[in-house]
Amino acid sequence: MNLASMTSQLLFLLLLSTGIFFFAKRIGVIRRNIRSGRDWDGSDRKAERWATMARVALGQGKMTARPVAGVMHILIYVGFVIINIEILEILIDGLFGTHRVFAFLGPVYDFLIASFEWLAAGVILACIVFFVRRNGIALARFKSNELKGWPSLDANIILVVEVLLMFAFLSMNAADAIAQSRGLDHYVPAGSFPVSSLLTPLYAGLTNAGLIAVERGMWWFHIAGVLAFLVYVPYSKHFHIILAFPNTYFSNLNPKGQMDNMAAVKKEVDLMMDPQADPYAAAPASEGPPERFGVKDASDLTWKQLLEAYTCTECGRCTSECPANQTGKLLSPRKIMMSTRDRVEEIGKQREAQGGEWKPDGKSLLGDWITEEELWACTSCQACITACPINISPMGIILDMRRSLIMEDSKSPESITSMFNNIENNGAPWAFPAGSRGDWTQEV
Repeated sequence: MNLASMTSQLLFLLLLSTGIFFFAKRIGVIRRNIRSGRDWDGSDRKAERWATMARVALGQGKMTARPVAGVMHILIYVGFVIINIEILEILIDGLFGTHRVFAFLGPVYDFLIASFEWLAAGVILACIVFFVRRNGIALARFKSNELKGWPSLDANIILVVEVLLMFAFLSMNAADAIAQSRGLDHYVPAGSFPVSSLLTPLYAGLTNAGLIAVERGMWWFHIAGVLAFLVYVPYSKHFHIILAFPNTYFSNLNPKGQMDNMAAVKKEVDLMMDPQADPYAAAPASEGPPERFGVKDASDLTWKQLLEAYTCTECGRCTSECPANQTGKLLSPRKIMMSTRDRVEEIGKQREAQGGEWKPDGKSLLGDWITEEELWACTSCQACITACPINISPMGIILDMRRSLIMEDSKSPESITSMFNNIENNGAPWAFPAGSRGDWTQEV
C-alpha cells in the first residue's frame, strides 16, 4: 500500500467518523427532547401498527392523494433508498482502498449501476420540479407566513444539495467509464452507464491525470456531501425520512373524532358515581402534586405529540385542507406543529445549559407561540389528520390546549361560555328550560 492510498483511507475514516459522531450527538438531543414529554402508551394492536407503518411510511400510501407531488416524492424516496446501496460500495472502497469492489457481480452489477443512474436522473427531475413549484408557482401552502425565512431556505437547500449529489454521482461514473475505455490502472471494466454516458463529452478531452482528478473529485464530493447531509438532516424538516417510521407505527388507531378522557377528570366522575366514596377524603400523599388539566407548555405534551412535532414535513397539506384556514382564520395546523417543535427545542437548549434540569422561563407554548385565536378557530373536523401523509394530529395538541384554557384559566369564547352556562342551568346547550323545549311543535 502506497502513502497516497493510506492517506486517502485515513482521511476517509476521519470524515466518516466525524459525520457519524455529529449525527449521533444530534440524535441524542432530539431523543432527550422527545422523552421529556408525558407518558403515552402505544403498545397495543401491534399487528395493526406494523401494517399502518408499512402502508403509510414505507409504501407512501397517502402521498398519491395529490398525484403530481405524490409521484415526484415517491421517485425521490425510492431513489434515496436504492441509491444508498451504492453508498455501501463507496464506504467499502474508501475504507479498504479498493475500487468498485462489487464489480465481480458482473451482469448483476451492470444492472444495478444502470438502475442507480436512471433513479439519479429521476431524482434530479423531481427536485427541479419541486424547486419550481415551491419558488416559481404561487401555491398558497408554500407562501404562508410560517414558511418565511429558515423553513423556506431549508427546503431549497435540500433540493439543491440532492441535485448536486446526483450530478456528482453521474459525473463520477462518466469519468470512470472514460478511464475504463483508456485502460487506466485501477479502473477495472465494470458497470453500465446509460445516463452518465450523456456527460462523457464534458470530460472526454481531459488528460489522463485530469480525468482521474475529476473522477476522484466527484467521488469525494459525493461521499462528503452524503455525510454532510447526514449531519444536516436532524436539524431540518427532512428528518421525517427517519421519524416517519416510528411516527406512523404509533399512529392513533382509534376512530376519527374519538377523544380521550382526561384521567384526572374521569377519576373525579367515577368517585361521584360511587356511593361508597367519601367526597371529602384527602388525596393520598403518594399521589404528589395535582395533575395539570390540558396543555400549557410543550413539557405538558406527551412524548408522542413531541415526536409528531419533530416528524412534521412542513408540506402544508393539513393547512391547505383546513376549512378555518380557507376562510381566512388565523389557524394553520402546520404552524401548530412548527411552533411546538420550536418551543421544545428552546426548552431542550435551556435544559442542557442548566445541567440537565429545566427551570420555567416565564414563557409557554400557549400564548407565546400559539394564540388563543388560533385554537378557537379549529372546528375539530379532522381534515388536517386525514390530509397528513404521515398521520400527524395537530388537532390533538389544539384540543389539549383548549382544555387548559377552559379548565385552568376559565377562558373560552362567549358562545362556548353561554353553552356551558346553559348546560349547568338547563341540562342542555339551549337557553330555555326542559319544560319548554317542545313548545316549538305547537306552531307546526
